[in-house]
Amino acid sequence: MRPMDRNPPPLKALPADANIATARAHSNIAFIKYWGNRDTQLRLPANSSLSMNLAQLHSSTTVAWSPQLPADSLLINGDLAPAPALQRVQRHLSQLRQRLGIAGHAQVESRNNFPMGTGIASSAAAFAALTVAAVRAANLDLPERELSTLARLGSGSAARSIPAGFVQWHAGDSHASSYAERILPAEHWDLVDVVALLSRQHKRVGSSHGHDSADSSVLQAARVSSAALRLQAAIEALQARDFPRFATVVEEDSLLMHAVMLTSKPPLHYMLPSSLAILQAVRRWRERDGLPVCATMDAGPNVHCICTTAQAAEVQRRLRALIPGLELLVSGVGAGALVLPT
Repeated sequence: MRPMDRNPPPLKALPADANIATARAHSNIAFIKYWGNRDTQLRLPANSSLSMNLAQLHSSTTVAWSPQLPADSLLINGDLAPAPALQRVQRHLSQLRQRLGIAGHAQVESRNNFPMGTGIASSAAAFAALTVAAVRAANLDLPERELSTLARLGSGSAARSIPAGFVQWHAGDSHASSYAERILPAEHWDLVDVVALLSRQHKRVGSSHGHDSADSSVLQAARVSSAALRLQAAIEALQARDFPRFATVVEEDSLLMHAVMLTSKPPLHYMLPSSLAILQAVRRWRERDGLPVCATMDAGPNVHCICTTAQAAEVQRRLRALIPGLELLVSGVGAGALVLPT
């Protein structure tokens, strides 16, 4: 481990010259997925994507900049972060220092109210919050579009956690043109994400490695070439609040991404048998029983069941009947990243 990668113990008191800010950002669930990069260093995605922020799932991060700090440090939920997490945050802070002309090192403390590394976009929330807090602690005020490009450098999907509501991330062909923007406000449609939490265990293969191996699948080119059509269909369904059309395209896009994962070299097996059981049950509930609900999965075993507020209780009841004792996380559409009082 290099010297810069050692996590210094948290300071009992910050230097008097430290500039401090705290920000909160929400997780998001992608309806049209991000999987694979055209530029790994800039995290320029292979295709544009679409998501909604999750109001009840968030990360809160405090950043303190000071030239007196000997190195960057990181606490996650009150504990010293492991080396891989620290290294990733250090890389992002280094990019922020370079691009924004920030001097000194940072003490970072982050807290999440949902499990990390399980396919619920914890990196998206964490790096969006980190970016907004770091920029504000540096006494800078940047427009939302630029904040989303900076957050993208830490975690691609973090770009989508900067704006509020329903968000499109434009793939772009440069740092400046790959950004996320709100396309519909949170109040446009009262969608709810009922997350079937099948595992709290941190996945063995992170999304970053999965993005790097995506092109090893013979299916990735086909997925990417047809993504624009699915994106347009999903946007039109959102605008019209057309749930049947929305459900069809969301489930298709999710299965295409997991088909790429399964055929990558080496293959990525994120699904559990219980994940597949829920996917099959949700489709049956919609097609046989007329219940407006659809299912999607990110890079993890947990299943996101999307419905409206009116159906949320019934979806929860059925999921618990299907898998007794199942833990659920429930969230409506959320706000964008924001600075909190300190």
